[in-house]
Amino acid sequence: MRNLIAAAVVLLILLFGGYYFWSSDQTETMTAETTATEGTDTDADAAMGQAAPDGPTMEITVAGEANGTIVIELFDDVAPKHVERIRALAEAGAYDGIVFHRVIDGFMAQTGDVEFGQSDGDTSKAGRGGSDMPDLPAEFSDKTFARGIVGMARSNNPDSANSQFFIMFAPAPNLDGQYTVVGRVVSGLDVLDAIKMGTGGNGAVLGEPDRMKSVVINE
Repeated sequence: MRNLIAAAVVLLILLFGGYYFWSSDQTETMTAETTATEGTDTDADAAMGQAAPDGPTMEITVAGEANGTIVIELFDDVAPKHVERIRALAEAGAYDGIVFHRVIDGFMAQTGDVEFGQSDGDTSKAGRGGSDMPDLPAEFSDKTFARGIVGMARSNNPDSANSQFFIMFAPAPNLDGQYTVVGRVVSGLDVLDAIKMGTGGNGAVLGEPDRMKSVVINE
C-alpha cells in the first residue's frame, strides 16, 4: 500500500513541481523532488532495527492522533554542529509541545519550529521560524535519505538550517547531498506512521496537529 502511496507522491511532484521545506529566514524555500524506490515497508523496518545505536539518542514522546515514542539515533560524528543544536534545544525544553506542522503521506513529517510551532499558541505561521540561535553551516554527507532518516529543514541557502527537522516515511534519494542528515529512527516507526497527515500539495496540517509532548536526549 505504501508503495502505491509513494508512487502517487511522485506523480504529484511531476504535476506540481515538488515540495517546499520551510525554514527560519524565508517562507518559500528550496524545492525538493522525491523518488519512490523498490522495497517493502517490512524490509525497511527490519533494516532500521539491525544495528544498535552507536551515539546519543533522542526520545520523542508524540501526542495526538499518534501516541507513543520515537527513538532516534543522532549522528554526532556525521553532523556534529547540527546534533549539538538539537541537543541544546531539547535540553532547554524548547522542543516540548512543538507541533508536526507539515506531514505528507509517503514522504515525511516535519517539526521543530520552536518560534511559531508551540501547540498552545497560534501555529498559523508554523514552519516559518527557528530558534534564537544563528543558522548553521551545512554538514552534507553521503548518508542516503531512506525510510526513518532524519534531516534538517533549510531554505534555499544551504547554510540556513536552524531548529526544524523532518523524518522520512519513505526513501527519497533525490534529497541526498542537499540536506544535512542528523539521525535515523531506531524504534517507533509505527508511531511515526500514525502522525496526523496534512492536506494539499504542501502537507499543511489543519485543525490540531500532533505534537512532540516531550523530547529527551540520552547519551
